[in-house]
Amino acid sequence: MTIKALSCQLSAVSATLVALATVACQVRAEPPVAEWIDATATLDSTTTPVYEGNAPLSFTFILDMRRGDPLTLSAFSLGAHSGTHIDAPQHFIADGASVDQVPLSELVGPARVIQIPDSVQAIDAAELNRHVWKGAERVLFRTRSTSGHWMSSAVFRHDFAYIAPDAAQLLADAGVKLVGIDYISAEQFGAPAPRTHRTLLGKGIPIVEGLDLSDVPAGDYDLVVLPIKVRGHEGAPARAIVRKRT
Repeated sequence: MTIKALSCQLSAVSATLVALATVACQVRAEPPVAEWIDATATLDSTTTPVYEGNAPLSFTFILDMRRGDPLTLSAFSLGAHSGTHIDAPQHFIADGASVDQVPLSELVGPARVIQIPDSVQAIDAAELNRHVWKGAERVLFRTRSTSGHWMSSAVFRHDFAYIAPDAAQLLADAGVKLVGIDYISAEQFGAPAPRTHRTLLGKGIPIVEGLDLSDVPAGDYDLVVLPIKVRGHEGAPARAIVRKRT
């Protein structure tokens, strides 16, 4: 082999090593994929709050291997609006879509978590406009209910933070696809009329209630909310997960 040929081979090897090193650096430079966070309240008859007047929770074992049975078999009894759940339009709109008819495109996609101060109970239009929410496809409110861990306390609270009708109107007019909150109702307890629900559901906007946002600080996320697919009913418990958007 001539010196010239050897030099050409060494140059080729060197170029290959440089290319491989460049690829390796590019691979290392890619940001890690964010992990999914469970934003679902655990259903437990001893710790899950139930809205006043709603069906109680009951979880029993029909068969139980711990008692010597050949298998374990459970029975659940709960209301459609237990724990983390979806309010479909049919909840307050007579001809509205039932929970099985809510499009997945509304339940899956980008969402913005907004931190509401613990001192605020009514999330009205003025409070909403103190935050950067315009342009968000889905809006989730993190409130005093999260800091108080109220979704893991069986005591039903009347003083939870709620979405006032004027804020609901702003969200509906802006064309948001979904609204969520971290307690079992978006409506003020004892409100004379369910104006918040009717405003949002009347525009076909599903409401996610009872979120557990303990590990979800304010920011932008990917959201997946999948309710139990029950035909012809107004709501259903759901599993909700989020992942930080990069």
